[in-house]
Amino acid sequence: MEVCTPTKPVTVITGATGGIGSALALALTGHDLILTGRNLEKLEALCSSIPNSKPLILELQQPETFAAALEGFPRIDNLIHNAGIGELGTVENTSLEVWREILNVNLLACVELTRVCLNRLRETRGQVLFVNSGAGLSANAGWGAYAASKFALRAFADALSAEETQNGIRVMTVYPGRTATKMQERVRSQENQTYEPEKYIQPETLAATIKMMLETPRDSILTQVMVTRPT
Repeated sequence: MEVCTPTKPVTVITGATGGIGSALALALTGHDLILTGRNLEKLEALCSSIPNSKPLILELQQPETFAAALEGFPRIDNLIHNAGIGELGTVENTSLEVWREILNVNLLACVELTRVCLNRLRETRGQVLFVNSGAGLSANAGWGAYAASKFALRAFADALSAEETQNGIRVMTVYPGRTATKMQERVRSQENQTYEPEKYIQPETLAATIKMMLETPRDSILTQVMVTRPT
């Protein structure tokens, strides 16, 4: 598969059909976009409304399939790890299966997709941006599996930066607080609380922050950015 024009940055966004992912795609319409997810119908609908975008099916529970899926994309300038899943539960009540699912999507898929894209990113002196979470900075009761995956993602980002800065790759992480998405709606239900989206960070706000991080001049880097609601 041929990516559009070489004059525009080629940007991969995982979890593109979610609230943050679709807002990101709309914010980055000046890029050639590779929008990933596991629902082709939703991806094609999104791509039909965004110029210079292509759908790419990625099953994040099967990271061993990534190399073949990306074989037709010779150039990548930006890799945005946005996809994520969460399930609340105490240590006692969270099954090993749930732990595996969360770690596969939130950590191992990011690790393998980065590895597969690494040579392309070196060639373009590209950027890797992780959409982490406030739970990647502090773990609360009931958030063990999700927070562990995000703490580990932070460690991976640190190691990647230490290894690849010399190759011209910029590694950045954004830590958003509660954001108005379907995932947040599910979380509030698990917490037995009402979901009031107007009280949370809007996906478009977070997308604008990420766009700003990507466009920061190369003489600096926004390594870690926390995004929270005013109190």
